[in-house]
Amino acid sequence: MFDIQDTRVFPLLILISIFSLISFINAQPNYDYHLCQGQDGDTANSNFETNLSSLLDSLSSKASLYNFYNDSFNQIYSLYQCRGDVNTTTCHTCVKAAAQQIQERCQFNKTAIIWFDYCMLRYSNEDFFGIPETYTGYLLWNNKNSTESSPRLDVGALALIYELVEKAPNSERMFAMDEGVPLDNSSWNIYGLVQCTRDINNVSCKDCLVKLLKNIEQCCRERLGWRIMSPSCHLRYEQTLFYQQSPANQPMPTSGKRRKGTRKIVISTVSAFTVVVILLGCYIYYSVFRRKSRGGEKTREDMLLKDLKRPTGKTKFREGGMQASGDEDSGEMYYFDLTTILAATNNFSDANKLGQGGFGPVYKGTLLNGKEIAVKRLSAKSGQGIEEFRNEVLLIVKLQHKNLVRLLGCCIKGDEKLLVYEYMANTSLDAFLFDPTKKKQLDWAKRAAIIGGIARGLLYLHEDSRLKIIHRDLKASNVLLDDEMNPKISDFGTARIFGSNQIEASTNRIVGTFGYMAPEYAMHGHFSVKTDVYGFGVLVLEIVTGQRNNRFRNGENTEDLLSYAWKNWKEGTATNIVDPMLKDGSTSEIMKGIHIGLLCVQEKEVDRPTMASIVLMLNGHSLSLPAPSHPAFFMHSSSQLDMPIGTNSGQSQSGNTQFSVDEVAITDVHPR
Repeated sequence: MFDIQDTRVFPLLILISIFSLISFINAQPNYDYHLCQGQDGDTANSNFETNLSSLLDSLSSKASLYNFYNDSFNQIYSLYQCRGDVNTTTCHTCVKAAAQQIQERCQFNKTAIIWFDYCMLRYSNEDFFGIPETYTGYLLWNNKNSTESSPRLDVGALALIYELVEKAPNSERMFAMDEGVPLDNSSWNIYGLVQCTRDINNVSCKDCLVKLLKNIEQCCRERLGWRIMSPSCHLRYEQTLFYQQSPANQPMPTSGKRRKGTRKIVISTVSAFTVVVILLGCYIYYSVFRRKSRGGEKTREDMLLKDLKRPTGKTKFREGGMQASGDEDSGEMYYFDLTTILAATNNFSDANKLGQGGFGPVYKGTLLNGKEIAVKRLSAKSGQGIEEFRNEVLLIVKLQHKNLVRLLGCCIKGDEKLLVYEYMANTSLDAFLFDPTKKKQLDWAKRAAIIGGIARGLLYLHEDSRLKIIHRDLKASNVLLDDEMNPKISDFGTARIFGSNQIEASTNRIVGTFGYMAPEYAMHGHFSVKTDVYGFGVLVLEIVTGQRNNRFRNGENTEDLLSYAWKNWKEGTATNIVDPMLKDGSTSEIMKGIHIGLLCVQEKEVDRPTMASIVLMLNGHSLSLPAPSHPAFFMHSSSQLDMPIGTNSGQSQSGNTQFSVDEVAITDVHPR
């Protein structure tokens, strides 16, 4: 997109606007295509030819008054329609040319139709009024494919056309046009136009346009421009402005050739002058007053939007004063237009809502090409600000692993901050694990596979990706499951990048979820790869027991999962904590899972294994595992009153915010 504050752009923009306007006004109708049906000679008689000529002449004269007209004469039915943006002078000229050429090109044919840029005309010996037709027509497209950094320029075009398809049937003239922004890094706008003939009703109009849209999706992916015409409706998309930006008003009667020409000149001059004045006014406002008032600075949202639209291979990450950058493009991320997401999610309808996360609701959506997506809509009250949003987008797009959820793109529009992910058919792990009915689908084989997948995903983050990532918020709700129950780690809004040789870091802003946070992080703000290992250990124990870490039930009593698991492990009764649904599972493998979980939640972070060691433990059958030491009982320790994250009563010591003992997303907590 052009920067409207760039002084070099405005003079060029003014000249382009003037020439475009003058060229449009003076343009003559361009022939596009025609179809003649019925064998030559079928209607070769003087009566038909005379009647047809009279009918077409009548229609041509009406074009000086109306944008659309249909009529019949001696069982010959005919109509014309001009494009909704053209004036009556252009309409009349176009229909007159169409009436002449359709007789020359389709002599004696029973049925014919002809298309020009500005109008179409058809006739038939059968009554077609009010009957939508799409099976005869023509399709044109630009032979040049998109060569931009993103191969999905067409998604932006389809989103724009989809919006117009929704508008046109309900408009008085069954016509809609607009411009949009492509979803890639190009600097061009995109323009679309749709229209139906006004002899059909609005329902038929919508059906007609949708049918054409399906053809476009099949034929013209990644094209830089296309149009498809049918007898009852048409669609068009270009990267250059091809229509008059102000739709034509209802025509007014005129008389006399000289008066028409004079009026045309006056309109042309006044319109051009008006455009120049408006553009000059905008230029003065933005280059003087706007720049002065803002000091030439952009808002954080403007900067973020510009950053997110840069090619991902050049994106730079800044965390804690460190910088890591990549030269290769390890993934693709697209900027989605809000219109696309609204259409995909049915305007964020409750029926499409998948769940509610700590940072806002998640909705299911379906793009025009049929691809299913999940849209995370960040709540303004969630606490996840612009920096967390930027962090998640710019971070996850660099990470490619089968056990990490794939970010497809994002959207920033006004107050909306949206993240678009691949859709996971089985939502999140907690939806199955803690549901009395759904957990029956998770036998030990599936749970073991989920544990292994999470471990491999964390190992990739810690050691195998070109960026060393600490997730900091690993929990059951942040593990998504695809249609085959394969786990994928999600939600990287709180993740941090480490240098290749960095071991740990500290922060004054603790983010994460109560119950999964390692004690050194919760109490002192220190975090490392062992912080994620601790969260992984809690998650493993939840998977084995089928219960939440802070609501573990032992008969009539409810206690902390870690303390209960440790007590039974020491007493040799670890089978007491196993989910009854796993009675048919391998006891030795389940016990190994508990063993590994306890190793991960040991109080001293130096005693916890690395993810590389954990993967070996999970895959090895003859490895001798070290004995675990006691876990961190920081929730019940004597130092509890010194902790800044709250007490069992649910009262935060850093403020008056109340939270339940369920899963609580902690943000902006300052340790003592």
